[in-house]
Amino acid sequence: PIVLPGMTYIAVPSLVAAVCNAGGLGILASGALSPEECRAAIREIRRLTGKPFGVGCSLMLPGAAECAKVALEENVPVINVSMGKGEWVIDGAKAYGGKVIATISNEKHARSAIDSGVDGLIVTGHEAAAHGGKVTSMVLIPAVRDMTDLPIIAAGGFADGRGLVAALSLGADAVAMGTRFASSKESPVHADTKRLILEKEAEETIYSSNFDTFPCRVMRTPGGRRYTARKLSPPVAISRSLSAARELNTPLTALAKDAMGQGIVGAVKVAYFGAATLAMRKAIHEGNHVDGVQLIGQSQGLVHDVASVAEIVDRVMAQARTVVANMSGLMNTAG
Repeated sequence: PIVLPGMTYIAVPSLVAAVCNAGGLGILASGALSPEECRAAIREIRRLTGKPFGVGCSLMLPGAAECAKVALEENVPVINVSMGKGEWVIDGAKAYGGKVIATISNEKHARSAIDSGVDGLIVTGHEAAAHGGKVTSMVLIPAVRDMTDLPIIAAGGFADGRGLVAALSLGADAVAMGTRFASSKESPVHADTKRLILEKEAEETIYSSNFDTFPCRVMRTPGGRRYTARKLSPPVAISRSLSAARELNTPLTALAKDAMGQGIVGAVKVAYFGAATLAMRKAIHEGNHVDGVQLIGQSQGLVHDVASVAEIVDRVMAQARTVVANMSGLMNTAG
């Protein structure tokens, strides 16, 4: 009951496969991939593991729809959609027996996803890295459970066996542990950034919509403070987006096509995403927290070492069993 969510630049094939081989479900991040790169990544995962895996597609973001089409063509077992309507993905996955999981952060979006015919939900509480909602996991998970009997993966604040048992007791069927797996040995995150995760306390994050126009949780660092201090104007966002495209070798024509296809508001959001992408890469790949921004959850306060994925999964399950046993003892005593 443990999931690696599709974190951009972090949920790469090697980490996805490591989680799958340890008994969890790994979800590939397609946000920074071209369709060709996405196809190659899917095939690399299949080379590294024979276990089921997923591909994450944030449908509002540049290139996401094309990557979702690739995932369907490759008959990926699980497709995780967010930020957009994914009925066509659901229909495509059903054709070969695949499953579609929608990521939601509030009850309204949960109802919409349920009505669309998804097979499960990732319910993202306020504690989560990146785009968690306004309601904490403690309340949002049971609220969504009251709406549906679909499988629920709880995200936001989960990093150990105690959190797993808590999530199960709230009505979830599994937990997503992004911050915990981001600080694993197999994670591509820079060693200096992993060290920061170990050092930071739970409260050392910033939750703001100034980073990429969506409410987003980032690590409290010089870069995190600078990027969330004030809203970017569209011209500055577009300038940074074009700089990011050049540095990341992303064709500007593809970026412009994605932007114009979403109207004025969509184009601005694409520009903000482009501006955010380079800052994320600098923190993740270079350990640069002056010019970079690290998306992180409050569960950073629960991460105390850099362990292998297999060790993390074993620890979580062992601790969960201990917690359940202790709870059973308490209930028997109370009874």
